[in-house]
Amino acid sequence: MLSTISPVLPKPVVKVTPDQRVFRGETVTLTCDIQGGGNIQWTYSWFKDGSVIRRVTERVYTITSVSDNSGKYSCRGERSDSQRSDISAAVTLTVSARPKPVVKVTPDQRVFRGETVTLTCDIQRGGNIQRTYSWFKDASVIPHVTERVYTITSVSDNSGEYSCRGERSDSQRSDTSAAVTLTVSVSPKAVVTVRPDERVFRGETVTLRCDIKWGGDTEWTYRWETEGTNYQYTNSVSRISTQELNIRSVDHFHSGKYTCTGQMGTQSSQRSDAVTLTVSGEFVLRVSPQPWLTEGDSVTLICEVTGSSTGWTFSWFRDDDHLSDSSRGAGGSYTLSPAALQHTGVYTCRAERGRAAYYTKYSVSASVSLVVSPSRSQHFSSDSLSLSCEDQSNSTGWSVRRYTDRNTEDCSKLTGSTCRIDSLNTSDAGVYWCQSESGEKRHPLNITVHDGDVILLSSVDPVIEGDTLTLHCLHRSTNSSILRADFYKDRSLVQNQTTGEMNITTVSKSHEGLYYCKTERGQSLHSWISVRVSGSGQISVFNILSSLLAACPYLLATVVLLFKCCRARGKTSV
Repeated sequence: MLSTISPVLPKPVVKVTPDQRVFRGETVTLTCDIQGGGNIQWTYSWFKDGSVIRRVTERVYTITSVSDNSGKYSCRGERSDSQRSDISAAVTLTVSARPKPVVKVTPDQRVFRGETVTLTCDIQRGGNIQRTYSWFKDASVIPHVTERVYTITSVSDNSGEYSCRGERSDSQRSDTSAAVTLTVSVSPKAVVTVRPDERVFRGETVTLRCDIKWGGDTEWTYRWETEGTNYQYTNSVSRISTQELNIRSVDHFHSGKYTCTGQMGTQSSQRSDAVTLTVSGEFVLRVSPQPWLTEGDSVTLICEVTGSSTGWTFSWFRDDDHLSDSSRGAGGSYTLSPAALQHTGVYTCRAERGRAAYYTKYSVSASVSLVVSPSRSQHFSSDSLSLSCEDQSNSTGWSVRRYTDRNTEDCSKLTGSTCRIDSLNTSDAGVYWCQSESGEKRHPLNITVHDGDVILLSSVDPVIEGDTLTLHCLHRSTNSSILRADFYKDRSLVQNQTTGEMNITTVSKSHEGLYYCKTERGQSLHSWISVRVSGSGQISVFNILSSLLAACPYLLATVVLLFKCCRARGKTSV
């Protein structure tokens, strides 16, 4: 019995080049490889998803610019004698959109000159295929840059539009990324502004603001620095990171140079120019047109804010009562015309700017003398001071009163008509005068107390016209004159002395003004030196400049106006 053996049909294999996963627009080649088919001439049939592909009979099937060609592909061979091979196993061809790179920029697309910028070409859904990269600036290829990460150190003229593209080893390319704009600019400079002014008085509230003009949306953080006299305060300022630096109840140690810088991630602005904040107490009340008051004369009291005239509102008081007669008050002046005995009283000028109010002190001399020991207007803190009311006939019934920190009070250590302060404090600064039991006020004097190391030694009373004015610069530790000192009047250098002493012979009214001295050890407070015309029977009115009181943001301008009536026959009465 014969048996029939059926021949084994050859099995084709489909090979795909470059890959079974391709991008739209690429060219794909499918090859039908009949293994064990020998050198027989074959014709081929191609199938997609089980359906024959018409008019394709070659062993190699090429699809150019693939798009909607995803599917399962298989093939079969047929000999001239109509013998066919098996159908190959299907291979899956996946066509997807070409990957689109994205350029990422670190730290930001807006950078400052000198910074380092990193650009990364990120091909999304690109798999782990090895690629080389092309970088473009303003659509032109950047030579010699083939890495995924492109780093530019110390940028300068690198502003432009940057894009990238990836390329596989089989020369298949990704799309070109959308361009990102890199902007390189000069680091902006911070600017410090001060409200209400760079020259302020103790007790005011000061606001320093750091502004940086820059077009980005990122928030800045700020760093403040100051060159001042108080080391602890300087350190505390350097820790403040807000745009505004607020100083409430400003004091002398806040004086100094302030700067700021902005920080935005790794970026820094340029440091601002320094703004000098000056805290002083130079607030003066003076009499115009001349310092003599006689009943019937016209007298004008003038408030002046030295070195700062913006934003002030002035008001006037007599014996602590507000003067409602606004027709006589104009800005920083108050006029009495004609002056009469009923105008006698203590006049106060108040200057306001913002929340705080400031005052100066002003007074007159009289027959009863207030004797000060040591006899000078400026004193060191912790020193002792004695003040006594003395009269040629009898000092009984007179006591020492003072006006400090907006309060009128008896001297705290009063024995009879003598006041003694064993250890001075800056809160003891103020106007001191003699007051009788009936309320008469005589010989007010200004006393200032300094925490520093240098004071100006000058007469506590006005200088008589024609006399010699002698000023000394005194040091705390030695209580003696400093050999090298500069003397100033109204902020201008008058004399540079190596003896520590300045003399002005034959004093005149032109020598009136604000005096202070400066040495390598420090600077004194300012004192008003008045010049009085020698006369008889009339009351001399002189200026007294007071420093701001340490305990309170109030500086008081007080004038005690007393009038002497001159009769035609030379008789006088008060």
